[in-house]
Amino acid sequence: MICIKTEIPKEICAIDDELKAIYHSHDTVCIWVFKSRDDRDRFMDQTVGMNREERENYFLENYERA
Repeated sequence: MICIKTEIPKEICAIDDELKAIYHSHDTVCIWVFKSRDDRDRFMDQTVGMNREERENYFLENYERA
């Protein structure tokens, strides 16, 4: 296990882990938040192999709600 110490906003910590998808690269950590576990699981299945930018765009096109 590798842990990187950082300060995560309390609002993010308060969200159920089953509603979050986390992506990291050498210089970025992204956390996507979903309304349901099914949405999160579907997102993970549909974005396998995508890079950060592709996942961001996919999220905005398919899951972002106003």
